Amino acid sequence: MKDIIEQTKQEVEFLVKDALGRAVAKGTLPAQPIPAFTVEVPADTKNGDFACNAAMVSARAFHKAPRQIAQAIEEELVLEGSPFVKMEVAGPGFLNFFVAQDWFAGIVKSVWEQGANYGRTDLGKGKKVMVEFVSANPTGPMHIGNARGGAIGDCLASVLEAAGYDVTREFYINDAGNQIHKFGVSLSVRYQQIFLGEEAVPLPEDAYQGADIMQHAKNYADLHGDALMKVSEEERQQALVDYALPLNIEGLKRDLARYRIHYDVWFKESTLHESGAVQRAIDRLTQRGYTYEQDGTLFYKATAMGQDKDDVLVRSNGVPTYFAADIAYHYNKFADRGFDKVINIWGADHHGHVARLKGAMDAIGLDGRKLDIVLMQLVKLVRGGETVRVSKRTGKSITLATLLDEVPIDAARFFFNQREPASQMEFDLDLAVEQSSQNPVYYVQYAHARICSIFAGLEGKGITYAPEQGDLSLLTASEERELIRYLAALPGEINGAAKAYDPARITRYSMELATLFHKFYNACRVQTQDNALTQARLLLCGCVRQVLCNVLDMLKIDHPEHM
Repeated sequence: MKDIIEQTKQEVEFLVKDALGRAVAKGTLPAQPIPAFTVEVPADTKNGDFACNAAMVSARAFHKAPRQIAQAIEEELVLEGSPFVKMEVAGPGFLNFFVAQDWFAGIVKSVWEQGANYGRTDLGKGKKVMVEFVSANPTGPMHIGNARGGAIGDCLASVLEAAGYDVTREFYINDAGNQIHKFGVSLSVRYQQIFLGEEAVPLPEDAYQGADIMQHAKNYADLHGDALMKVSEEERQQALVDYALPLNIEGLKRDLARYRIHYDVWFKESTLHESGAVQRAIDRLTQRGYTYEQDGTLFYKATAMGQDKDDVLVRSNGVPTYFAADIAYHYNKFADRGFDKVINIWGADHHGHVARLKGAMDAIGLDGRKLDIVLMQLVKLVRGGETVRVSKRTGKSITLATLLDEVPIDAARFFFNQREPASQMEFDLDLAVEQSSQNPVYYVQYAHARICSIFAGLEGKGITYAPEQGDLSLLTASEERELIRYLAALPGEINGAAKAYDPARITRYSMELATLFHKFYNACRVQTQDNALTQARLLLCGCVRQVLCNVLDMLKIDHPEHM
């Protein structure tokens, strides 16, 4: 679908350039290249629907005052066949364009006709994009950072889909390497403590300390008794990992599904090692001259790609590092599965790894520019103005699961997407459960419910909704025009959010749309003595309801009809 705002801006640009060309041809202006100029929707549309600074930026090129240039443009401007009824020169030389009422009517018709597809664009042209997000360590429950990353990643994927990309959502399961070894050690110690006591088998300081580890060990003991006390340490760890890890992974899937996140692919790190992909990636780097061996350790020449130091690929004990697996994983994304763009959502503490991995993609023969990393800042939970670190219900550290026990899923997904990923945020637990206009998600949902109640109320009075009877030329109130203009902005907002990897733009859009609807509702009676006006306003209400649904569906947030 075309971006009506952008299309109209392009028409302004064409008209201005055409007028400048005519002025040059007549000799009113000298033959000079036209400098780049901008067309925008002004903050105050009382002075025009679109504003252009062409005359202002052309003063030096034409050696004339901006006002003179603006008057030359005005004299040569041809508006016939355009969406504009007039252009006025304002101040020192601004060009203000005013659209015809048909322009507003066309937007309403467009929303009505396209329905659930309204706002969708072809920016991506079907390019294959992977969004990898959360990818939490499967050795424990997901924390609040994962909760924010999940909301951001899932909503970004939806935005990219709306912008015409072929999107795959992926979770990378770190089921190999040091963290799994530590997981096994922790489980083994807790299991042995059941039979020998904590003093006999102390827990190493770097082991996982969580109660979930103790619970896994207890559950295994309840099922199998002390059978693992009679085997080697290696066998005991492996058996406990084989038991507990699948349960943890299923727990991740269950909690994320509750959070309305469903992945297309759950990719296991272990498959990279088992298939030989890690070794093949290392071999490729070696063939391209980007590795060297020192004291039995294999290094990647990161310094050759602009980094401060080289990185270990294979330790002296022959075990590949996590970085080696990460290179193999991203080689798989691009070379084996053919993604045009890969977007990873990472915590801000991973910022040092961004350039390393992008450089490694170049070193292995791929294009590191096709890998984009969205760095996400920390979340501070607040209740009663105080920072909160434990769940009110359980008294334990707040995880994704305990957060969703305390606040509605709609609020969690909306709140985490209220600010761009790179900004730190406070999550107000009290506000998230408040049913008032102060709660932003409630405010947006209430706008949808209010529209539903308008239709239900008029139906109860025997007034049938008949949009074909509406006369859209009657929607001339400033509040109506402002609302319609904002409906037209949705495709541009979707494209902007897709380009910036910032789904918070869509959340903000929904809040502003709700505000403009409430403003319209308070200023313009929907039910009037004029049926044509009533039907036109009902159609406008229906279009706002449709766009709210489209936006909330993108965010995977409910749009109730009653509140």
